[in-house]
Amino acid sequence: MFAGVIPTRLPEYLVAAIIIIIAPGPSVLFVIARAVAWGRKISVLTVAGNVAGSFVLSTLVALGVGPILQKWHITYIAVQWAGGLYLIYLGVDAIRKRRIHAADMTNQGPVAPTARQSIRDGFWVGVLNPKAIVFFAAVLPQFVDIDGGHVTIQLVFLGLVFCVLAFISDGTWGLLAGTARAWLATDNKRLERLRATGGLIMIILGVAVLISAVTSG
Repeated sequence: MFAGVIPTRLPEYLVAAIIIIIAPGPSVLFVIARAVAWGRKISVLTVAGNVAGSFVLSTLVALGVGPILQKWHITYIAVQWAGGLYLIYLGVDAIRKRRIHAADMTNQGPVAPTARQSIRDGFWVGVLNPKAIVFFAAVLPQFVDIDGGHVTIQLVFLGLVFCVLAFISDGTWGLLAGTARAWLATDNKRLERLRATGGLIMIILGVAVLISAVTSG
């Protein structure tokens, strides 16, 4: 029933997905910022919107990239190179601008958003998240069984798995940050270190993608 839909490298994919998800990128930082400013409820609603946006994004990438990958292997290699380099850029940028990002996280405005606004804002952060775009386009295809067919369906399935993991991880971040909101808000250095750590993880992942592109090319 699930032949051709569930890739054989699913366990390896789960490891890669968890690594990129726990790296404090734009979506995680936005959730933490909401938690620090307005508490756990707002942060969890933001996560729900974020995950919905990520699934829309992953589906769009799957529909666009899937048929191309199945026909032209050179496109697969090109996507890997572009994605790996961009991940490294995002990581360097995150480290370089960590002070600015930390300040933004503690300046969310005076009025708490409604439930609808929280979900909507989370959705747009998810669907426009550059880290997620690169992951879905450049990292995720490495775990698809291209020769087995059903590439687009495999990509959609892996995107769904990613979103489920992201909801669990980001939701946990939000709950923890909401519980420790006073501790986080009183020292920007803590938020700066969090952002720098996320940048370092993205750089490492970007290098791993480039290595994969070299070995598979």
